[in-house]
Amino acid sequence: MEALPLSCEPLVETEFASHNRRAVQRWRDGVLVDAIDQVAAEVPVAMVYNGISHAVMLATPTSLEGFGLGFSLSEGILRCRNELYELEVVQRNQGVELQMTIAAERFAELKQRRRNLAGRTGCGLCGTESLQQVFRHPQPLPDGELRIAPQAIHAALRQLVPTQTLQSLTGAAHAAAWVSPDGELLQVEEDIGRHNALDKLIGALAAKGLPFSQGCAIITSRASYEMVQKAATVGIPLLAAISAPTGLAIEFAKQCGVTLLGFVRQDGHVIYTHPQRLA
Repeated sequence: MEALPLSCEPLVETEFASHNRRAVQRWRDGVLVDAIDQVAAEVPVAMVYNGISHAVMLATPTSLEGFGLGFSLSEGILRCRNELYELEVVQRNQGVELQMTIAAERFAELKQRRRNLAGRTGCGLCGTESLQQVFRHPQPLPDGELRIAPQAIHAALRQLVPTQTLQSLTGAAHAAAWVSPDGELLQVEEDIGRHNALDKLIGALAAKGLPFSQGCAIITSRASYEMVQKAATVGIPLLAAISAPTGLAIEFAKQCGVTLLGFVRQDGHVIYTHPQRLA
């Protein structure tokens, strides 16, 4: 087989592709062969509000409009969809800018805390300046009317795997999915970052006007404190994670009224908080 060049391609894909082709060498059972691999795209995405850069995330450059809206809502920058007046996706040499125009009152609040997230990459709390800045405490969610059968959650999980296109191609993507009370899979978003996938899902739901109180989110990752915080901020009452939750996530879910499930696999799961929403 003719050797394929191992070349470096530009950081940013021209058409904001979710993945790209790379020449690789595969070694198996003592045999080395040249091949082509599909690799997930990862670019810096800057959140720019009224001309001021607030945060830079490393993300898959797809569903960027939803990403900007979802990030703005889940981080408490906006309180509702209508406070985002305009969003423009601008490609730069080093990455992508999401240039957003937001309500003057929200921008005034943002300027007081915008330094807190500078340089953050979606992996936790990089850029915070003090312990007090770590925790945002949304209003506790009411019990509400949502009741969902465990079988519905697992039915949606079985539907989710075939829809994870980027994951199946690259093996490097997380997914966040929205599930109706009867187990219908309504929306799926993927990204290299678990936080980004959830933000994209939140943005997609907000753009469609779907109420956050009328369904649950499934994430193909662990449930960290920040994932629960994002859910609680926008009013998602039930968060189901394929992997484990952290101790801080459990405590925060308990305080905020979020039903938290972990180890949601095949026909089993673990309920950590507020079991009343499971029919």
